[in-house]
Amino acid sequence: MLSILSAPSGLQPAFAQEEPTSAQEQQRMKEIIDFSDPAPTRWAIVNDGVMGGRSESSLRLTDEGTAIFAGVLSLENNGGFASTRALLDTMDLTGFTGFAVRVKGDGRSYELRLRMEPNFDGIAYRAEFGTTQGEWTEVFLPFSAFQPSFRGRVPRGASALDLTSIRQIGFLLGDKLEGPFQLEIAWIRAVRP
Repeated sequence: MLSILSAPSGLQPAFAQEEPTSAQEQQRMKEIIDFSDPAPTRWAIVNDGVMGGRSESSLRLTDEGTAIFAGVLSLENNGGFASTRALLDTMDLTGFTGFAVRVKGDGRSYELRLRMEPNFDGIAYRAEFGTTQGEWTEVFLPFSAFQPSFRGRVPRGASALDLTSIRQIGFLLGDKLEGPFQLEIAWIRAVRP
């Protein structure tokens, strides 16, 4: 099941106080996704229904300038994952060391996922991060933490993540724990050393 996110009217920028204040800080970070942007990136939902599962999820923008990825994870019919992703213009992140992500979670572990191709299916590169229920946290995920994955398995002979051709970015929940989930996301930034 695919669905596309659209922005509510009257979306106001949030987290202005979180923006880097010095020129040096601004050079250290590159905005990849900012949900307070009045013209947000389009996101698609890809759940385990593509293989017969029953998990459900959605991504919606809030009036606070964040996005909420939420739903119900189901293990029925050999399911067990819910995800959302965005197709990007090809990005070259050479010189950056990883991503900083500002999230408010539910205590579950999620994955930030990257793809080097615009295709629906194929190898993804994933890095897992934990959340604290109801608390905003900033998580740093070094590029070295991103491991190749194809349909939940490590593919043999997969190439390393190519920082010159990032085409998709997204979040996935697949912790095998049935029930509701919610991840609120403010932004994703590439970080230099």
